[in-house]
Amino acid sequence: GFQLRESGGGSVQAGGSLTLSCTASEYSLDRPYMGWYRQNSDNECDLIASISSDGDTFYTDAVKGRFTITQDSAKTTVSLHMNSLNPEATAAYYCAAGRGRLHRWHRHCEASGIQEDWGQGTLVTVSS
Repeated sequence: GFQLRESGGGSVQAGGSLTLSCTASEYSLDRPYMGWYRQNSDNECDLIASISSDGDTFYTDAVKGRFTITQDSAKTTVSLHMNSLNPEATAAYYCAAGRGRLHRWHRHCEASGIQEDWGQGTLVTVSS
């Protein structure tokens, strides 16, 4: 079945950069939207960036100008390039793919229905 696998998490000092990658097990016409969520202090997940198969992108205000989301030509790998990281970025990051536009917020960091899939998450730690 369709699965997502994240990679690239780790530790970095404040001001540094890190790239997260999410690879789908297959290209799916039923999952044209892919993106990244970040778990907040209430263990909810906020959408920080997304991209559609047409290349349309979304960024939450907090990361605009510092983060860039890209998609490979096969449309199976989505990467999140994070620059100028600060300690507030320390969190678990989750990749998601959906049939429609990804919701801006999830109460739990997991798929909320059959029309979306989530990865297991990857941890980013930014030290001051």
